[in-house]
Amino acid sequence: MNPAAAEVKVTKRGRLTEAEAAQVAELLETVADSDGASPVNEHVLLHLRHGGDVESSNFLLHTPDGTLAGYAHLDSTDPIAGPAAELAISPDHRGQGLGRHLLTAVEQASPDGRLRLWAHGAHAGAEALASHAGYSRTRVLWQMRKSLLAHLPPLEVPEGVRFRQFRYGKDEAAWTALNNLAFADHPDQGGWSEDDILLREKEPWFDQAGFLLAETIPGADPAGQAGAEPDLIGFHWTKIHGASSSEHSGTHAHEPIGEVYVLGVHPSARGMRLGPALTVAGLRYLRSRGLRQVMLYVDESNSAAISIYEKLGFTRWDTDVSYTRD
Repeated sequence: MNPAAAEVKVTKRGRLTEAEAAQVAELLETVADSDGASPVNEHVLLHLRHGGDVESSNFLLHTPDGTLAGYAHLDSTDPIAGPAAELAISPDHRGQGLGRHLLTAVEQASPDGRLRLWAHGAHAGAEALASHAGYSRTRVLWQMRKSLLAHLPPLEVPEGVRFRQFRYGKDEAAWTALNNLAFADHPDQGGWSEDDILLREKEPWFDQAGFLLAETIPGADPAGQAGAEPDLIGFHWTKIHGASSSEHSGTHAHEPIGEVYVLGVHPSARGMRLGPALTVAGLRYLRSRGLRQVMLYVDESNSAAISIYEKLGFTRWDTDVSYTRD
């Protein structure tokens, strides 16, 4: 072991104090600025602002002088796929074996011995750490991007359907039910509760005008189930990164960028080309906000979705990788 790694201290914590959460947030922002991608996912970032998720573990790696040089998050809530971890090492403390030291502590804390590692941005250092520790790639997410200055196809809403914006305080339950139907087998997006959306509604980036819902027109249900009340059958939740200085504490140099945050269609409405229509509607909204770029995440194995996005002008920009031990 590198002598520097032998002298550091890793502390496992449940919820973090306000001061600890602030230190971790600062470290993660430094890593994101250096690497061009956040080292942890949105769920972790959201909960860190409140001290962390009570069902997860936080690992703090300090150098002998008390500097926070590393952080890891361990989520053990998925009994099927197994625990998942994300690690971050300060750019000023890399190349000293601290990543392996931190990973060992996380491995020892895994409740069932299994562990998945997520690396955002597919950096060579993360690949090397995973490989040397006996992990191999098992899932790959593409980040795709598109210029909003380029041509957008016309908006063609399917017959018997109308689009409207999300209504804060009214649509949460119906949207949650639709989301869980649309993503019943998805490892990340499925199984949401209303608390998941309520937490995001508190974020500075939440914008109900950019949260588009597709519903049936009463008496003209395209699925052949006409009723007196409209039913939600699809949605396109957009997001804007960097729209206000509060999101990145005024330190990020990039211009605001839109995101196809979540796009879902009710199983009964598939085949209506509702997904492409919702996508175009969301892109047009983001462009109306003056944005010039839009991004999205998609599984590398989801060739059908990738084909749709490529037809709309999206191209591969970056990669997130999940590793598991051989």
